[in-house]
Amino acid sequence: SGPGQQVSSNGTAVSERTAVSEQAAETQQQNRQQPPPNAWQVFKGILFRIFFIWAISSWFRRGSAPQDQTNLNGTPRAPSRNLFPKDTLMDLHVFISEKEHFTDFNATSELFWEQRDLVFGDWASGENGDGCYQHYDDISIPDSVQHNGSLYIHVFLTKSGFHPDPSQKALYRRLATVHTTRMLNKYKRRRFLKTKNLLTGETEADPEMIKRAEDFGPIEVISHWHPNLTINIVDDHTPWVKGSVPPPLDQYMKFDAVSGDYFPIVYFNDYWNLQKDYFPINETLEKLPFRISFCPLSLWRWQLYAAQSSKSPWNFLGEDLYEQSDEEQDSVKVALLETNPYLLALTIAVSIVHSIFEFLAFKNDIQFWNSRQSLEGLSVRSVFFGVFQSLVVLLYILDNETNFVVQVSVFIGLLIDFWKITKVTDVRLDRENKVAGIFPRLTVKDKSTYVKSSTKVYDDMAFRYLSWILFPLLGCYAVYSLLYMEHKGWYSWVLSMLYGFLLTFGFITMTPQLFINYKLKSVAHLPWRMLTYKALNTFIDDLFAFVIKMPMMYRIGCLRDDVVFFIYLYQRWIYRVDPTRMNEFGTSGEDHSSQMLHNGNSSITATEGTLPAITEKSAQDKKVD
Repeated sequence: SGPGQQVSSNGTAVSERTAVSEQAAETQQQNRQQPPPNAWQVFKGILFRIFFIWAISSWFRRGSAPQDQTNLNGTPRAPSRNLFPKDTLMDLHVFISEKEHFTDFNATSELFWEQRDLVFGDWASGENGDGCYQHYDDISIPDSVQHNGSLYIHVFLTKSGFHPDPSQKALYRRLATVHTTRMLNKYKRRRFLKTKNLLTGETEADPEMIKRAEDFGPIEVISHWHPNLTINIVDDHTPWVKGSVPPPLDQYMKFDAVSGDYFPIVYFNDYWNLQKDYFPINETLEKLPFRISFCPLSLWRWQLYAAQSSKSPWNFLGEDLYEQSDEEQDSVKVALLETNPYLLALTIAVSIVHSIFEFLAFKNDIQFWNSRQSLEGLSVRSVFFGVFQSLVVLLYILDNETNFVVQVSVFIGLLIDFWKITKVTDVRLDRENKVAGIFPRLTVKDKSTYVKSSTKVYDDMAFRYLSWILFPLLGCYAVYSLLYMEHKGWYSWVLSMLYGFLLTFGFITMTPQLFINYKLKSVAHLPWRMLTYKALNTFIDDLFAFVIKMPMMYRIGCLRDDVVFFIYLYQRWIYRVDPTRMNEFGTSGEDHSSQMLHNGNSSITATEGTLPAITEKSAQDKKVD
């Protein structure tokens, strides 16, 4: 057997390291520079992507016209049958050519494999007794393929005794021949980021890569090769009716226009071909290793493969999304092949729970700010700082060309943060004092419930103390980033410096709320339901941060968020509800309960009438705000 990844029956795979000289080394170097996402991140991303695509599809979906299931004369079409009955003897002919439309059947150099007397529906023959046959050989590379040309595989499956060449009239039968083709090489884009040290102008990038970037630009399209491919013939004799085959299976079904019957489905199965096993084709290669397998495939497994391989119809999302999707699918495939089944099931279950908690935290956060009338005890400056954080993250991922789904999710989060500003401040358009005499001036003022309370004093005090810590750390991190890191330019340096700083020290911005709670001796004003959901998500992150291999900074980040939340819990425990304590309006819970009892509300007991020390304002006061 040759190098590459072994493919067993029905398209399943067993990983094996492929050794291909310089190309393999180059591919491994790229993998080290861009490590693939771990399984935990992949499952979360896939769940979000499913929800995102479903939401867009539901929004734009229109009733599709039903497929025509009648003949020209209006009568219903009869069920079709497979043109190759079960146990039919078949011959397999595999040609490899530079031409997309193959006609040169006499060129023996292009005949890669010929296997005779195969039995349709046979699951017991072959070397391993699973109905599979394999063939391995090296392919000579034409000059055009060495220079980013294409190479095609043409598979002809005929009933025994017939020939695939239409020019041989005596041996060719149209209904006894199945033909399918596809491109063997895969074009992938390699990006080169021109980074350098902004002070010295030096870079650690490979000089050859720099030269190629100057010749071909920052994005170079390169032909890649994978040494394995599986040809599956689907063992199916379902009486399909033309026009009623469900998608995506209808893309592979071929019906004969005269008889109405369908040809056997020959499916190119490369599902287990991992992206990391592809290597570039260039002038240094003279031959390409290629192993091809022919295996039967059941209908339900073919449905799974066809559904996984089908591309989304939303082409406007761009090719970047598809390339990112391939990388994420690789991580899922590796997890399916290498992860303990129990740990894999636990990962999937907890990922679903994590997504549910994220949605609940998002919903309760909006409900809290939408219904909030008083700002006593809440840090308004933290809301503005949250907008700044979200804006930096969005600009950073746009500068680094992150995939479309992540950009949309961050942008939606930024819009929500902007919306929060309208809830914590009075935002108005001043049409009298216009900008340049044309545009209305936007004015932002603190709400009266914030200005007239001690919360503003404590909020200003907390951020003043916080600035004594943040600004020196920011300065040190900026100098470190400028001295020891490479950047595309000064704009990228500012964004990466701010993003790295917020990623490292962003948890400090949670401390002003702790300070306000300490000064007010109360936590009744906090959105506890939302905080609880976020804390549960953080604990789940902790679990996977130490079970799955992750960067140490990510583990530290999960741990420090836990510490802040435990401080919140400690404050909730020490600042308990005290019915005798006077709140900021000069009343206590006992006074309020006594007044309710005095007014004749006998159905409310004294215990039920007890209110926390910080109470809501009356409806009239809320209207004034």
